Amino acid sequence: MFQWPKRGGDADDQTLPFRDYGDLKGQVAVISGSTSGIGLAFARAAAAHGADVVLNGLGDPAEIERTRAELEASCGVRVRYHAADMTRGDEVADMVAYAKHQLGRLDILVNNAGIQHVEAVEKFPSDQWERIIAINLSSVFYATRAAIPIMKAQGRGRIINVASAHGLVASPFKSAYVAAKHGVLGFTKTVALEVAQDNITCNAICPGYVETPIVEKQIADQARTRGLSKEQVMKDVILGSQPTKKFVTTEQLAGMFLYLASDLGGSANGAHFSIDGGWTAQ
Repeated sequence: MFQWPKRGGDADDQTLPFRDYGDLKGQVAVISGSTSGIGLAFARAAAAHGADVVLNGLGDPAEIERTRAELEASCGVRVRYHAADMTRGDEVADMVAYAKHQLGRLDILVNNAGIQHVEAVEKFPSDQWERIIAINLSSVFYATRAAIPIMKAQGRGRIINVASAHGLVASPFKSAYVAAKHGVLGFTKTVALEVAQDNITCNAICPGYVETPIVEKQIADQARTRGLSKEQVMKDVILGSQPTKKFVTTEQLAGMFLYLASDLGGSANGAHFSIDGGWTAQ
């Protein structure tokens, strides 16, 4: 497993002007959807660079506790878990309040939770539409609304929304997901303008295909919807969009997260960062 390097190094070494890059010591990060995939990679990166972390997401309770305890012990930071249901605005807001109550502050909010359903519009189930919009878009609003007053009171904050290449371009059979991720980018820009003078930034990361559980499920769904084999879906649909023909890695995304969360990213605001192997350059 990839290990994020701990903070450190020779404090007198003046040949390393960026040696404090990603130093998040004393900060608190709330990361939705962080029990696996991209969110967990962000949580590991934040903890490895000194931040206390609130995890959130689905999974086996015992496995979640093992992850929480391992992260806390290996990085020497405080790690908590909040089981907020991302379809419920009140629980999302409570997750943010919990971070402040338990860990004393809130410096970094990562809105990462997301789900997918693949189906033609005329067959798209209404309940799936509502659930995708709630988790992928509305939860971003509820968490951000709760976080901004805390960040304003502290005089600093970083809001990082995980959008998608599908926030910029569309693919067939993903109407709800594409609509939600386009909405996330619009919301990101609006929030950035509102908090620009409060030393708070709001940006979005737009990954291409990453080898995570949500993508693994899509392979089977796409095969069913398109009438293709799983091998064809992988070659022609999933990686067919990415000129590199490689998955984006969670560690590569975590590198962008660290930039945006640190002081080096302080002038990035209202921006989206495509990490998609060239997908949206086409």
